[in-house]
Amino acid sequence: MKPSAPNKILWAIALIVGILGIVGHLVAVNYLSEYSFMLVLVGFVLLAIGTSFKGT
Repeated sequence: MKPSAPNKILWAIALIVGILGIVGHLVAVNYLSEYSFMLVLVGFVLLAIGTSFKGT
């Protein structure tokens, strides 16, 4: 399977989720701080899915 670039919408969602996870780790925000690791993990998983499947 050859990797491909994810579409712009999926890339933007993954970027936003990852940034929210990083911000939640660095700054004390109620919901973001509790789930900061999961948010970063979800961002990476979305990018992995976007590069694994063509057209997503």
